[in-house]
Amino acid sequence: MSGPQLFTPFKVGKLDLANRIVIAPMCQYSAVDGCMTDWHLIHLGHLALSGAALMMLEAAAVTPEGRITYADVGLYDDASEAAIARTLDSVRRWSDMPIGIQLSHAGRKASCEVPWKGGGQIAPDAEQGWQTEAPSPAGFLPDDTPPTALDREGLARLRDAFAAAATRAARLEIDAIQLHAAHGYLLHQFLSPLANHRDDDYGGSLENRMRFPLEIYDAVRAAFPADRPVTMRVSGTDWVEGGWDGEQTVAFAKALGARGCDAIHVSSGGLSPDQQIPVGPSYQVPLARQVKQAVGIPVVAVGLITDYEQAEAIIGTGDADLVALARTLLYDPRWPWHAAAHLGGHVKAPNQYLRSQPRQYKDLFKA
Repeated sequence: MSGPQLFTPFKVGKLDLANRIVIAPMCQYSAVDGCMTDWHLIHLGHLALSGAALMMLEAAAVTPEGRITYADVGLYDDASEAAIARTLDSVRRWSDMPIGIQLSHAGRKASCEVPWKGGGQIAPDAEQGWQTEAPSPAGFLPDDTPPTALDREGLARLRDAFAAAATRAARLEIDAIQLHAAHGYLLHQFLSPLANHRDDDYGGSLENRMRFPLEIYDAVRAAFPADRPVTMRVSGTDWVEGGWDGEQTVAFAKALGARGCDAIHVSSGGLSPDQQIPVGPSYQVPLARQVKQAVGIPVVAVGLITDYEQAEAIIGTGDADLVALARTLLYDPRWPWHAAAHLGGHVKAPNQYLRSQPRQYKDLFKA
C-alpha cells in the first residue's frame, strides 16, 4: 500500500515542500510600531518545529496605513525589516522549514482596535487611529469613517509599496510571498463589486476590477527573485448576493495562472457584514475544488480542517494540492506529528525531541 497523500512531497514553483501541510498566516496583533516582538519568536518558533512543510508569516502591511490594527506587523521600513530579521535568525537556527510571508494592505478595514478589545474601527483623530484608504469612499460598517478613495497617484504609491516590501522580503531570504486578496482587505475590495464603485479603468467590469490586484502581482513578481514563488490568497465568495463569487474567482485564477502565479490559496468572506457563511468542516473546500478544476496551478484549501482523515481526503481526492491550517495549529502545534502517526506517514522532528517518539510509531520521525 502507498503511504498517505498528505505526507507526499510537492513543489510550488521551484520550492520543494516535504508534505502538503501549510501553516496559514495568522495575525497576532502583538507588534509595536510595525515591528515583531518576542511574542512572534515564541509563536513562530514552536510552529517551526511542528512538522508542517511551509510556514507563512502573518500579514505584513506594506504601509503603516495598511495595517489592520496599530499592533500589526509591517514590512515597510528598515525597523520593521530588522525586527523580522531578528525573529527569523533565531527560528532558522533551529528549523530548516521554508518560510513565506503574506504581504497585505487592509484598505477600509484598517485603523481598528485589536480583536480582544472589540476590534472596532478607531477614528482618524483618535489615539492609535488614522485615515483609511480604499477603492471607493464606502466604509465597511455604516458608522465607520469613510475611507479616502485612491486616485491614480495613490494607486502608483501602493504598487511601489508592495514592490518595495517584496524587495525587503528577498533581503530577508523569504522563500515565498503570498499576496492577500481575501477577507475584505484592499485587493479584495478592488475585486468585489460590493466595495468597488469606481467608474474608471479600475471599476465596473470584472476585467477592470481585477486590474489593480493583477498590477500588484506583476509589481511583486518583478521585485522578487524569479526562483522563489509568488502566490495569491483569495476569497472564493463574499457569501452575499451580487458580490464576488466562484465564477469570478475562477476568472481571476486563470488570469493569475497566465502570468505565472505559482499557487492560489482559496478562502472566503470578510468583505461585507451582510455575509451569510455556512460554517462547518471543510466548508470552503468546494471553492478550492472549483478553482482546482479550472486551472493548472497548485491550489491550497483552508477552513475548519481539523481531522486527519479529512485533510487526507482533501488531498487524496484532488480537491486541492495543499491544506492550510491556522487555528487548528494554535490549538495543537504538533498536529502534523499526530496526523502522520494516525495515517502511517513520516514527519521531521528536531533532534532534541526524537526521544518523544511513541514506541508504537517506530518510524514516525523518519525524515
